[in-house]
Amino acid sequence: MPRQEVSAPGAPAAIGPYSQAIAIDGFIFCSGQLGMDPATGQLLDGIANQAERAMVNLEAVLAGAGASLADVVKTTIFLSDLANFSTVNDIYSKHVIAPAPARSTVQVAALPRGALVEIEAIARRAS
Repeated sequence: MPRQEVSAPGAPAAIGPYSQAIAIDGFIFCSGQLGMDPATGQLLDGIANQAERAMVNLEAVLAGAGASLADVVKTTIFLSDLANFSTVNDIYSKHVIAPAPARSTVQVAALPRGALVEIEAIARRAS
């Protein structure tokens, strides 16, 4: 099966030369999602709003690939400041499906458009 581009209208369009996700052999590799409103293309204010929106955007991308958060096996969270870890963790925990996927969280020097958080995922559709 060749790799297939996933495009989900409920998530922000890619802001560079990349796809929202690529599906291949039952796996879905989701690009990082920012806390950006897909209708306006603008980042929401504050870490809590951005984290919530990033998760909603990620759910939309997964749905565009015929999957859901229940299919996620690995996530990576990028934070502009690890001081926001607890806030993001609380929001993230309201979205993930048990058993929680494997996860890495790292602080980075900067994120696109000055975002405070970016969340990416790898999922595997059930056979």
